[in-house]
Amino acid sequence: MVISQADIWWADLPKPTGSGPGLRRPVVVVQGDSLNRSRIATVVCVPLTSNMKWSNAPGNVLLPARSTGLAKDSVANVSQVVALDKMLLSERVGRLSRSQLGLVLSGIDVVLGR
Repeated sequence: MVISQADIWWADLPKPTGSGPGLRRPVVVVQGDSLNRSRIATVVCVPLTSNMKWSNAPGNVLLPARSTGLAKDSVANVSQVVALDKMLLSERVGRLSRSQLGLVLSGIDVVLGR
């Protein structure tokens, strides 16, 4: 399985606890490709949601379906960055453009207070 930064994958996450992401949902890979190609078994991702109420949260990025390969418009929920076992990624759905990836990475910077 080849995983690249900016890819959108379906992830089969465990049942959520609290307000964390869970169940089957799309995620965008934000981890750099040098680590993606390494023997490390995890990958850093940002969960996506089709719940548009999150589109105005600080740092979050609206991702139109027509540009992502997803069936619905989605929001990159940057406050829920997560490291996942690569085995949880089941199907590549699409890919963010360079500019969309830049917005997501900038959104993560907002969360980190940079």
